[in-house]
Amino acid sequence: MHPRFAERLSDPLAAAEARWENEGGADDGQRRNELGSTFDLHPAPPFRLDLTVWALRRRPRNMVDRWDGTAYRRVLALSEGSVAFSVTQADPSDASSLTVALDKRVGGNVEGNVRASIERLLGLRVELASFYCMARADSVLGPLSAHLQGVKPPRFPTVYESLLNAVAVQQLSLESGLSLLNRLAETYGKAVRMDGMLLHAFPLPYDLAGLEPAALRVLGFSLRKAETIIGVSRAVVDERLDLEGLEPFADGDVVSQLMSLHGIGRWSAEYILLRGLGRLHVFPGDDVGARNNLARWLGLKPPLDYDAVGRALSRWQPYAGMVYFHLLLDRLEAAGALRGGEGAQS
Repeated sequence: MHPRFAERLSDPLAAAEARWENEGGADDGQRRNELGSTFDLHPAPPFRLDLTVWALRRRPRNMVDRWDGTAYRRVLALSEGSVAFSVTQADPSDASSLTVALDKRVGGNVEGNVRASIERLLGLRVELASFYCMARADSVLGPLSAHLQGVKPPRFPTVYESLLNAVAVQQLSLESGLSLLNRLAETYGKAVRMDGMLLHAFPLPYDLAGLEPAALRVLGFSLRKAETIIGVSRAVVDERLDLEGLEPFADGDVVSQLMSLHGIGRWSAEYILLRGLGRLHVFPGDDVGARNNLARWLGLKPPLDYDAVGRALSRWQPYAGMVYFHLLLDRLEAAGALRGGEGAQS
């Protein structure tokens, strides 16, 4: 463990829980259950939890973002400590309310951080009225968007996590890349038990900064990927790299900064723009699977090159990223994954 962060791991969550008790219990809108706090979130309609979670998970193999067909579960590794949560939607036809349950009682600051993280993960605050207006008038996009209405654009909770996801799946199948990420979380992520399930948080930079590449090679990462992951983690811990501070920068500046990092190319940078920073006009044009999905959907002869992807998507800007998520779900549905939870086949 990096020494600069040892103090941060002295169980600040326990102190937050003690403050919660001393302050007299739940805040307004917060309820108690046998585990911890329960509260509601109200997405901008339309919203479907199942579709949005699958757009986030990408495959049933994902063991960080868990879905059993009813509830979405995850562990958040916050500066205050680790908190597990579940999210359910009683009626998919009614997007007005989601129920969130936590594995423990927490103070107001911690709950606020959990709320913000879930809103980001599930795109709850993203308003898509103009997207649906455009789609309804389009003979190609219209049927697809109507069939999958309610999916929101998901984002990883941190840019750091989006970068490590991009690195893991470089030049591999998505299944293989997710297997690497599962091993990384199971080995170095905080474990929390909730609803009878053992969940693992995605590691934080200081969880990985002190490692040597050989430790990640044991998990199946290539030497180059191990060096990238550890190098980025150390740069974040040492405050030489501010990934979370990329939010206000223009696309070109973000891509330039990211591509200056060892092991990050154009595909990874655009993947981070979409899934880490929520830039909905971005469709990662070097993503082989995504552009094959696009060619198949449009009846074009693959393979499409980067420029051809941009030309094909120009009619649907500034929502090329929404097309990306819809095509991902379309393929998952064709494979039977959307019919169930983690046991579904992809």
